[in-house]
Amino acid sequence: MRPLSRRNFMQSMGSLLVLPLLRTEEPETILYNGNIWTTDEAQPRAQAVAIRGGRLLAVGSNADVLPLATARTRKIDLASKSVLPGFNDAHAHPVDSGVEHLRKVACDTDSIDKIKAALHERALKTPPGEWVLGFLYDDGKTPRPINWHDLDAAVPDHPVLLQHRGGHTAFVNSMALQLAQVNDQTPDPTGGRFEHDAAGHLTGFVGDAGMQVFLKLIPNKNTREDYRQAAALISKLFTTKGITSACDADASPEDVQGYQDARDAGELAMRAYCHVSAGSLDHFMAAGIHTGFGDEWVRIGGVKMYADGSISERTAWLSQPYIGIPNNYVGLQLFSREQLYETGRKAHAAGWQLATHANGDLAIDRILGVYEQIHKELPRKDPRFRIEHCTLLTDALIYRMRALQVIPAPFSCYVYFHGDVMRYYGEARTQHMFPMRSFLDAGLRPTDSSDYTASPADPMMWLQSQLTRTDMKGNVWGANQRITLQEAIRCGTVNGAYAAFEEDLKGSIQPGRLADLVVLAQDPFKAEPSELLKIQVERTMVGGIWKYES
Repeated sequence: MRPLSRRNFMQSMGSLLVLPLLRTEEPETILYNGNIWTTDEAQPRAQAVAIRGGRLLAVGSNADVLPLATARTRKIDLASKSVLPGFNDAHAHPVDSGVEHLRKVACDTDSIDKIKAALHERALKTPPGEWVLGFLYDDGKTPRPINWHDLDAAVPDHPVLLQHRGGHTAFVNSMALQLAQVNDQTPDPTGGRFEHDAAGHLTGFVGDAGMQVFLKLIPNKNTREDYRQAAALISKLFTTKGITSACDADASPEDVQGYQDARDAGELAMRAYCHVSAGSLDHFMAAGIHTGFGDEWVRIGGVKMYADGSISERTAWLSQPYIGIPNNYVGLQLFSREQLYETGRKAHAAGWQLATHANGDLAIDRILGVYEQIHKELPRKDPRFRIEHCTLLTDALIYRMRALQVIPAPFSCYVYFHGDVMRYYGEARTQHMFPMRSFLDAGLRPTDSSDYTASPADPMMWLQSQLTRTDMKGNVWGANQRITLQEAIRCGTVNGAYAAFEEDLKGSIQPGRLADLVVLAQDPFKAEPSELLKIQVERTMVGGIWKYES
């Protein structure tokens, strides 16, 4: 069923927007007495919607929509609660994080002692010689970064790898260092880092390619069932926060299979748009698959490449050194320009969207150069090039993005959640980081995203961060990049759909769109921006079915 054009609106129904109803298309469900913000410019506000077959049939006032009901229609009174389109987390890692929840020790606490105790407890249940693995650690939240001495004290007889929640760095113990044959004299690998203290000794912190040295030593014991359970688990978690769609930003074939298996089992609570990892590109291309393959629940997205590292873990590639890190450190380059160009050109020629991780200004400059070259050599209508994260910009970079209509997919709540590491960038630079105001003013269409597990998949936190640019402790970082609530909601709904070529399916509450929406306990338009995080999600609907009810 396709969205209705403006000329076919039933003018006799007043403000009602409705698809042409066949006799057999009576509404299955009507939601009424709602305070609905639709993101549809033709009708921004509504009271009621009619739903059939997982899609919206009609949107309008109670007086418009309720008469469409039959004796078989289920009618639900929303009691004046606020309703928004379902949120789209445009960059996250749902299946990977789900597997981590199933397999690893959660270390999302600000206490090093609690982390040590949790790892020690897991070690007692772990067979001799096997790895003890932790995740969700954030060194910005603990009084100091954890180190190999801490990990040795907690787990002296197993190798340990404790991964930062950002996914680009980890902390290892001495047994892990010995197994990897890494010592004080080992040089940093290309695109990686083994951190040393002031005396030249390893600290146990390893970054990007340095972390991969250890990960390749850890046997992958994940099963197909694990991936199915992971997709089901995280999709349910996301819907509790009002997220109805997410882009898996680096999916392996196993991850995609996990989404499909969860969907087939009726356990997938949200929709997935899957960027495939560059390492898996040939696998998918051999099967004749490219961007857009799939259905409304599981669809193939772009090919994911990496230009640099992480903001929260201080491995993004910057033109000016980090503040407070020795030796004029400017972060890490990952894929070379040649790798980005060769992989990108091959994928683009085969019908793939390009989606490249680039945080720092030098990384963004590099990938824009690649996109410009590919577009000149192989022009294609509406390629929707994406830059994942797209954090530190200059006016010149934004001008180049505008010329190609590149889609930025920035972190939405990093100012709030990761304000503890903004000091490494300084106030002057944060005026150009996550620059939502600048993106919008340039006519670009930025999305919202969590990069979960890097930050919480919580749209209310996204909104508060973007409206206030204030962290947990009240520090303001880049107030010039504040945007309005209306703009922020559109970034998290319509723009997310657009970034996945799905703007005709989702992102707004209007006839023909999927019936994906969220019911809030309070009206965000009447809340103080600094209080948005306190607004609770009461219900989340996906395809006309309540996937979450508080």
